[in-house]
This record gives sequence, structure tokens and C-alpha cells, in this order.
Amino acid sequence: MTNPEQLLAGFDAKIAEAKQRGDRMQAEMATVSVSERSQDGQIAVKVNHLGNLVGLEIGPGVREKANLADEILRTVQRAQSRLAGAVQTGMPSIAGTETMTELVEQLHREYPEPEPQGFVEGGYAAPATDGARFIAEEEPPPPATAKLAPPRPVRPEAGEGADDDYFSDGDYLR
Repeated sequence: MTNPEQLLAGFDAKIAEAKQRGDRMQAEMATVSVSERSQDGQIAVKVNHLGNLVGLEIGPGVREKANLADEILRTVQRAQSRLAGAVQTGMPSIAGTETMTELVEQLHREYPEPEPQGFVEGGYAAPATDGARFIAEEEPPPPATAKLAPPRPVRPEAGEGADDDYFSDGDYLR
């Protein structure tokens, strides 16, 4: 039987080793990022290891493009879908482990390959030649006419130089 001090020392060593592995994994993970360009090369994005957008470059040729936001989102989605591969190559400390397998599977679930350009759930993206960007499979109901609030009455002017401030008469406890 081992004495309790040796047992505790063994646990302390295992805990220290696990902490070092965790710190190394965290440092490796923080260096993982993916950059992607749009098909025309005018939009460049960079996502970090969590899939968050951390860099965006927009070329001058597309700033007035009608579907610029859609193109940016597609480019970000393509970058995010490549994270699993980047993690596999960027984290050698856990290569081939169950942890790596689970992490890669989670990234594939979280960031699947984007739909081919032109398809959008519920319809398809039409060319932006007529200003329409999305054609639904079912036509949505026409928008209800908005009822505007009646205009507020205009206060008569109190004269030139009059202070319109609430506290102008010095009495703030009305």
C-alpha cells in the first residue's frame, strides 16, 4: 500500500500535466483561423477558431453591388465550413485523439458546407438584375398597410430667446 503523501503527489503531478496539455491545446487553438475569398476575389474574410468573423476586406469593385451582404455571408460560411480541417492541421497536440475527433465532428455540425450559390432555403436566389434577390416558393401575403400615428401638435413659439429646456424656469419639480 502506498502512503497518502505519495498518492497526493501523484495526483498533483497528473493535474499539472493535464493543465499543461490544456494550456498547450488552448494556445494551439487560438492560432487557428481560416481566410476565404469570394468567387470574384473582391471580398476577403477571416474567421477565428470559434467561427467568428475577425477580418473583412471589400474591394472597390463590389461596394455598390446589390447583393453585397449575401456575398459576404456566403464567403463567411465557406470559411467557417473549412474550420474543421484547419483545426486538424493546426492542433498537433491532440491529433488522432478522441478529443480531436469530437471537436472536428462538432465543427462539421456547427459549420456545414454552404448551399451551392443560387439556392436559398425556401426558394432560390435570383440574379440581381431586376433588383430582386430572392424568389420564394410561395408568395408571401401582401404587407399590411402601416397606420401612422397622428402628428404631434406643434407648440407655439414662446418668443425669441425663449429657452425651450424643461428646466428653463428653474423649477424641476413640476
